[in-house]
Amino acid sequence: MSYTNRSEIPEKYKWNLGDIFATPADWDKSFAKVSKDYKKLGDYQGKLGDKTVLLELFKLSDEIDKAMERLYCYAYMSYNEDSQDAEKQARYARVYGLLTDCSAVTSYISPELSSMPDEYLQGLINDPAFSDYDVQLKNLLEGKAHILSQAEEKLLAGVGSFSEQFHEVFNRLDSGDIKFDKITVDGKEVQLGHGTYSMLLQNKDQNVRKLAFETYYKSYIEKINTLAGLYEGSVKSDWFFAQAKKFGSTMEQALFSEQVDKAVYDNLIRCMHNSFKPLHKYIALRKKLMGLKELNMYDLYVSIFDDVDISCEYEEACELVLKGLAPLGEDYLDVVKHAFKNRWIDVHETPTKRSGAYSISVTGVHPYMLLNYQKTTHDIFTIAHEMGHSMHSYYSEKGQPFAKSGYKIFVAEVASTCNEVLLLKYLLKTQTDAQLKKYLLQYYLDMLRTTMYRQSMFAEFEQISHDMAEKGQPLTADALCEKYLELNKMYYGDAVRHNDEIKYEWARIPHFYRAFYVYKYATGIISAVCIAEKILKEGESAVNDYKKFLSLGGSMDPVSELKVAGVDLTSEEPFKIVAKSFEDTLAELEKLCK
Repeated sequence: MSYTNRSEIPEKYKWNLGDIFATPADWDKSFAKVSKDYKKLGDYQGKLGDKTVLLELFKLSDEIDKAMERLYCYAYMSYNEDSQDAEKQARYARVYGLLTDCSAVTSYISPELSSMPDEYLQGLINDPAFSDYDVQLKNLLEGKAHILSQAEEKLLAGVGSFSEQFHEVFNRLDSGDIKFDKITVDGKEVQLGHGTYSMLLQNKDQNVRKLAFETYYKSYIEKINTLAGLYEGSVKSDWFFAQAKKFGSTMEQALFSEQVDKAVYDNLIRCMHNSFKPLHKYIALRKKLMGLKELNMYDLYVSIFDDVDISCEYEEACELVLKGLAPLGEDYLDVVKHAFKNRWIDVHETPTKRSGAYSISVTGVHPYMLLNYQKTTHDIFTIAHEMGHSMHSYYSEKGQPFAKSGYKIFVAEVASTCNEVLLLKYLLKTQTDAQLKKYLLQYYLDMLRTTMYRQSMFAEFEQISHDMAEKGQPLTADALCEKYLELNKMYYGDAVRHNDEIKYEWARIPHFYRAFYVYKYATGIISAVCIAEKILKEGESAVNDYKKFLSLGGSMDPVSELKVAGVDLTSEEPFKIVAKSFEDTLAELEKLCK
């Protein structure tokens, strides 16, 4: 159902922010209190060598952080309900400013603790009174080798204030200064942009896809030397900071900050190289099923099967999700049912509501989910996906003290994707319509193709470009395009035409300005598929291991946390399991299409 105004939507479809603050006046009251209380955190400066004082600081900081989280989440979510509401805009701006001020007051804590003797810090780690804070203290101790003098750190902070402009300038260029032409689709003029481009690549008419692809890339090609200069500056900036912080490479610094073993990255790239064959086979099958004489890069995102979708009302979608997640046990389902019934979720779209979907958790309250539900298969999977995030937060906050409840980005997509895989497996098992089954099999193959394979290709490109810079090789547009095209040909194989425009794809990827981030999408889906397969095969024991993983929060490094769930990313086994899953799914699709 389409709503033009939020007031038209029944209450049961709107999240209840009253669980955080009963009224906006209560938010104002808390804001006034926190605005005074956070300043007390500055009173401890120069006194952190006293264990009693330090513990007092940590506990006070926890309480203020919890209060700040409530203020922020309430303001953020209410602003997302209606981005044109001036009162909600102002509330969000106020809390954002408060967060900035608080960050400035507490900026002394890490440098001061880092200046303490190792013996003092190790004593704190071993002290049961500091058990809630042992992880952050361990991280601080391990990172001491990469902390510079106060003067050097100040200098680096000053450099950082403008070195981050590479990302900002790219965003400005990409979202405003790069102009896209209009194209004609079905006799109507369409203004090309990032969103419309993605939609047009799913158009059933190959000529429309071709026109959109060539027109879209034309705008990047016209600016390619500028974009290459920006990216080279960003990569060189990464290398400068890595050297300044006494790391041997940019990758070493990035993995150190995430507590990830380099063996994970190396395994990912090596195992992708060993599993190109099934991907190439799928690309060839796509070409055959689409009946194309020539398959192009712009033909990879359109559905092979026409007019196939599970169209159902929101309540029916929730029932499907519950059935799909049934292998996770009644205690898991009880919380999901509670979320559905007790307004943890904002369901329907309105013109001024934020687009997309997300999950956000409020400590001491519960997680919330934003949706913009439409009656499509994709949106059913979105419910399962966001519920995975919410349940990860729910279990982590239940299982860990506040200081250790937050999990690393490295594992952030595991629970959400695991839910999607479980739902998909359920639908494949229970749906009887052959055409719908074909669609679901393709959905899974494309999920793995775009997330596991494509993001691994991006990760390999990042590794190559940073290695070039660290060896003093120039990152010219020609050099970057050549390297990218080589990778594209290696990953996608001979069944697809590697259109000339695709060698410029690197120039439009914003994630490349956050060095060594994209590999986490690939390791995330690999971990999720392995866990889902174990749950469906082994039952209760695998479910128990998975729930232990969900409950770990940030109490361990993320690679060790995944080992608790039975996934060892430092070995080749998980990668082989997912490659086999891809092959089996492909074989099933081939069989149905005979």
